[in-house]
Amino acid sequence: MKPITVQANPTLSKDGLKALPLPELEKKLATSSDGLTQAEAQKRLAQYGPNEIEEKKTNPFLKFLSYFWGPIPWMIEAAVILSAIDRHWPDFAIILVLLLANAVVGFWEERQAGNAIAALKANLAVKARVKRDGRWATPAARDLVPGDVIRLRLGDIVPADARLLEGDPVEVDQSALTGESLPAKRKSGEAVFSGSILRRGETEALVYATGANTYFGKTAQLVQEAQTVSHFQKAVLKIGNYLIVLAVALVVVIIAVALFRGDPILTTLQFALVLTVAAIPVAMPTVLSVTMVSTAACWLRKRRL
Repeated sequence: MKPITVQANPTLSKDGLKALPLPELEKKLATSSDGLTQAEAQKRLAQYGPNEIEEKKTNPFLKFLSYFWGPIPWMIEAAVILSAIDRHWPDFAIILVLLLANAVVGFWEERQAGNAIAALKANLAVKARVKRDGRWATPAARDLVPGDVIRLRLGDIVPADARLLEGDPVEVDQSALTGESLPAKRKSGEAVFSGSILRRGETEALVYATGANTYFGKTAQLVQEAQTVSHFQKAVLKIGNYLIVLAVALVVVIIAVALFRGDPILTTLQFALVLTVAAIPVAMPTVLSVTMVSTAACWLRKRRL
């Protein structure tokens, strides 16, 4: 087969490739049922990138420090400083422990959520049967490119989004992607998605999307970018912010009255410390995080049952 460069069409989306008739799809991808040459596959690999999900790496230390930044942590830190100035060491120790607990629990909770990407990647194929130069080979699944012809057998994990070529209908388990409890029947010309599992039959398929452009890749990208704050979290944080504003206002009033009356600064700090500790929700972030983690764990156990 003579190597051909794919002619990009910005008006044709991946959804368009999923619905395009097979002869037109082969023409659009500049391929055929004989697959690609190794040289052409290498060119496309450089053009499209590897067939894998990229993870966003963050510095764990900086991420941990971020939990000491914000309105509630600031007020807790202010209480810690006032306790140290006033030499109330029991209060100092208790509030400091709560401050650290808030950071540790929040960091651990987000770290567990971050492991969702690793869990998703564990469901992807490692190897693939690909026709290159007219012969079947088993390269790493990350080396697949649009235009490759792959072979799918019973129990195989589909390594990329592909369209089924001529052959008998097959059944595909897409529960990891769609939540469907039963395998879905797919016939020639229909799409199968990366991460799904072939439960019945054997067939060949034409790859039309790889890596982040696959249905699976887009799902993983949404997981990484999700920054959803629930209504419950918003309500609790709103209460916390209201208490913080109230505490700051009262501390300002106490200091103003103390200065006007000429009270000793140490006595004023003691009153400010008592008010700060009493008013701010010192343990609220920890309680909120633990409650949400426990609820999620219970939900997962029920799902497994």
